[in-house]
Amino acid sequence: MPIVGGLDIHRKQITFDYLDTATGEVKRGQIAPADRKHVRAWLARFAGRGEVAFAIEGCTGWRYIAEELAAGGLEAHLGEPADTAAARGRKRHAKTDKTDARHLRTLLAEGRLPECWIPPEQILEYRALLETYHDLRAEHTAWVQRIHAVFFHQGAPRLGEGVLRTEQGRAGLRAAAAAHLSPAGQLQVATALDMLAAVEARLGPLRQQLRDAARHLVGAKVLAARLYGAGPVTALALTCWLGGADRFSSSRKAVRFTGLDVTVHSSDRKGPPGRLSRQGPPVLRWAVYEAGKTHARTSAPDHGYYAAVKDRKNGKRAALSEARKIVRQACHILAELGDDALTAT
Repeated sequence: MPIVGGLDIHRKQITFDYLDTATGEVKRGQIAPADRKHVRAWLARFAGRGEVAFAIEGCTGWRYIAEELAAGGLEAHLGEPADTAAARGRKRHAKTDKTDARHLRTLLAEGRLPECWIPPEQILEYRALLETYHDLRAEHTAWVQRIHAVFFHQGAPRLGEGVLRTEQGRAGLRAAAAAHLSPAGQLQVATALDMLAAVEARLGPLRQQLRDAARHLVGAKVLAARLYGAGPVTALALTCWLGGADRFSSSRKAVRFTGLDVTVHSSDRKGPPGRLSRQGPPVLRWAVYEAGKTHARTSAPDHGYYAAVKDRKNGKRAALSEARKIVRQACHILAELGDDALTAT
């Protein structure tokens, strides 16, 4: 490969370090400001230079860098952040942008870069929509909890279940706030209701957009049909993060990627109880956990196992066990489909 290099991405600048293997010349510097226009202008110097490859770290900002590299006919190699840092070995000197760029270039040149999969543009768009939907759902839950907290903090009567789901219930909530809360508490509740209305106005169309996407993506359609509890949003999330040919050599690695595996830091035979690693995409972890909870229904095909784990441990542990099963099953199904899982119908 005539030219091999590394790019260390930051919001203000991008530090580059590349080696011309034909001449042995190494060039270093920065691209500033770090935006698409300046990156494209800098990459123009490699036009007609033959094989050129750059390694970038899978942190915020890698998407447009990879897109510009591909548009210029250059190879983009995405490094897994944690494994890339571990490949540096024991830290002996202060880490700088220059050393990071050189480290990426060295790993790529030696064939030791722990690479990540670069999804197609359509899958990246779906991921962004899923992340937005997850953020809105979390924001909606937070505002609902604030309303209940205000009522409890001021000693007001407890609100009924589902009081915020209907207009009649919300009208009753406003009346209860006027009767039992202080002026500041009433303002808190009114603000929360306004924010809930704004969030719900975005949630509805976005949910429909995700369902439409799931109906037109092969992997999502198959998963929704074959996995109990996996609705359109969950099936779309599983496909976007686990789909693609040869993504995982085993379903166990898919569970680890999701962040549902249990990790234990121990010394000798002593250590704290295991905890979830919580690594990987939070959207996917949330979606499969919600799917796992559906096995609490008596009509669920795996309800017996869910009930046994719940009796022995608790409901949360039972849902986590079912979520791991869903990830493993989805991994096998998507492996059978290969790259066809990411095609649109």
